[in-house]
Amino acid sequence: MENVGSTSGSGINKYFLKKNLKRDIPSSIVVFLVALPLCLGIALASGAPLFAGLIAGIVGGVVVGAMSGSQLSVSGPAAGLTAIVLGAIASLGSYQVFLLAVVLAGAIQMVLGLIKAGTIGNYFPSSVIEGMLAGIGVLLILKQLPHAIGVDKDYFGDEGFLQKDGDNTFSAILHAVNGLSLAAIVISLLSIAILVFWPKIKKLNTVPAPFLVVILGVGLALAFQGTSYQLRADQMVNIPLFNGWEEFKGLFSTPDFSAIGNKQVWIVGLTIAVVASLETLLGIEAVDKIDPIKRVTPTNRELVAQGFGNMASGMLGGLPMTSVIVRSSANVNAGGRTKMSTIIHGTLLLLSLLFIPKLINMIPLACLAAVLLVTGYKLTRISLFKHMYHKGWDQFVPFVVTVLAVVLTDLLKGVAIGMAFSIFYLLRTNMRNPFFYKVQEEGNKKNIRIKLAEEVSFLNKASIQVLLTNIPKETNVIIDGSNARYIDPDVLETIFNYKHNAYTKGIIVTLEHIKSHYTVPKLNNKIVEEIKS
Repeated sequence: MENVGSTSGSGINKYFLKKNLKRDIPSSIVVFLVALPLCLGIALASGAPLFAGLIAGIVGGVVVGAMSGSQLSVSGPAAGLTAIVLGAIASLGSYQVFLLAVVLAGAIQMVLGLIKAGTIGNYFPSSVIEGMLAGIGVLLILKQLPHAIGVDKDYFGDEGFLQKDGDNTFSAILHAVNGLSLAAIVISLLSIAILVFWPKIKKLNTVPAPFLVVILGVGLALAFQGTSYQLRADQMVNIPLFNGWEEFKGLFSTPDFSAIGNKQVWIVGLTIAVVASLETLLGIEAVDKIDPIKRVTPTNRELVAQGFGNMASGMLGGLPMTSVIVRSSANVNAGGRTKMSTIIHGTLLLLSLLFIPKLINMIPLACLAAVLLVTGYKLTRISLFKHMYHKGWDQFVPFVVTVLAVVLTDLLKGVAIGMAFSIFYLLRTNMRNPFFYKVQEEGNKKNIRIKLAEEVSFLNKASIQVLLTNIPKETNVIIDGSNARYIDPDVLETIFNYKHNAYTKGIIVTLEHIKSHYTVPKLNNKIVEEIKS
């Protein structure tokens, strides 16, 4: 495994930063190019000013990136919050009042982090997280195909199955085929070819392939100008333009604190905090899965960082944010190694807005779609499906169900459905493994020894009951609890009732090391101290 230095304690050492900047700077450019249209598209879909999406992207990169314990996660405005934001702005009647709800959401997230609520992220099964990543990969491919062939009527950041224009993921592709653009197709195909083959040429791959893709896209867009294949304005990146400092200051909004007593503001704030926290924990878990160095992000620290970021974004007039899988995946696939990639991407968003908005607006969406198409393929590669299949049905079924559910609904609903299937298989496994038994024959009598597992919960009651009911007459049964640290009261009742009634079948039941009452086992104090240290 590659040694990239220590990331523990207060931060990253200087050697670690310097050693990895050669990877982080190119990857930050890729993330910047991917994040730019996503920030604008999500703001548009949310019914908020376009500038609000850029503020969230800048704060997510610079502020959250600096505070977070994650080295590869990228935060910014999330498509999963668009419906909540759109409805909240309408119900609260003012964008400034909505900003107050964003500030409150950030404060609630910080509290959640301080009370250690981030540990909930540890309870998402690996099969579901892998399925979520693969689902996002499929979704990226399906969603970016229209942009790759030049149809950009829907916004660039749409990640839901049902779109605001009435189309869904599949119908949008069918409609796009009827309105394709030759120029966009040429740009997309050449961009994909560069992204696939350029890194394989060792003498040339010091120049990042995505950076080359953008240069190619701008060059081809200029070459097609004045012809019948010229790209339209809606096929290009579109950063808000301003003239002078006064116009720039006018782009910012501030929260209306006079609405602090409005109950609806608190409800919206709590809703945003809960949904944003769940998306963040899912995103962090997913990014840790694809981190080539396999680092583990402190989830409670992440909630505090996200909370502070949302407070800052709300104070400046920006949208709420989460850890975003699409941008984070692009960061990993572009070779990012430390949080400097995230911080630099946020800085580039700010600098591009201030100094080169006209140049940025010359970038075709088709070449950015190509970057996301390749990222999507890497997330949902065929080898991943084969790998999950070989792990067994209890892993493969929740994985595939999560993939389909994410594609056909949205991120949170898809994960919830995948979790339901994963829990089903977990319960089935627990029900089948509460004990093992051994049969010995002595003359005409059978001796059966049933040895209970270390933990016997109420979920095991049904399987134990079935086993005991099917024991033949005239049998000696020994139920051994010597390994059991805990036996649920319902199971104990079943065992004692069976012992009491078994004589009617000529069955003699002996209980060994089974107490009449068990308490839930606690961690050894020494172990607890070791964990804390």
